[in-house]
Amino acid sequence: MLTKTFQKDKLTVKIYDTRAAMGRDAAREAAACMRALLGKKDEINMIFAAAPSQNEFLAALAEEPDIDWGRINAYHMDEYVGLDCDAAPQSFARFLKDALFDRVPFRTVNLLNGKGDAQAEAARYSELLRAHPVDIVCMGIGENGHIAFNDPGVADFNDDKLVKVVPLDLTCRTQQVHDGCFAKLEDVPTHAFTLTIPALMAAAHHFCMVPAATKAEAVRATLTGPIAETCPATILRTAPHATLYCDGDSASLL
Repeated sequence: MLTKTFQKDKLTVKIYDTRAAMGRDAAREAAACMRALLGKKDEINMIFAAAPSQNEFLAALAEEPDIDWGRINAYHMDEYVGLDCDAAPQSFARFLKDALFDRVPFRTVNLLNGKGDAQAEAARYSELLRAHPVDIVCMGIGENGHIAFNDPGVADFNDDKLVKVVPLDLTCRTQQVHDGCFAKLEDVPTHAFTLTIPALMAAAHHFCMVPAATKAEAVRATLTGPIAETCPATILRTAPHATLYCDGDSASLL
């Protein structure tokens, strides 16, 4: 059940009593946006985040009726450097295949490949994004306020790149252990590909799902602090068609 909604700058904020209700409502609203865009365009382009925080949303989205998936191109927003996107269970590509990409018939699924020449892969994926401008981003916020892997310290609101390779800070790497993706910190890769903040913000629509108590401080900083690269998610407050979906736990410090 929706318990509260309000506006912070341009960002709409919706708080739900459970993360299941949050995921269902976010999926319903994202699906409505997808149908509306498909009524105007031959095909649309969407970027998806891979994280446990997206589980309820992605499961509900896969069940939404009357979506012409065959006219939608899918992309993902980050990937570990050094992991095989098909073989490694921790890869974000593998997560999204299991959660959504293999469950519905997208027109195309475009994956970042963590193996091989990282700079060449970043250039290849950048060209894909230039050729297919993004319509919708479905995303989360990290414990350190990052969006994608734009951690404080590497986040650049005016980045001249669309995709880059970045080092992962300690908070970000520790979150991967908290999320159960890796058994211990030493197993978490130290670098990753990320779509940059300008690449993400170029989309017309943003749906941001952020449940759980571990995200409460990040949600508070996103909504109450200055719009600054020290909390990269604050940039969402400048987006004209963006909604932040929280559960009672993640909104507990508001």
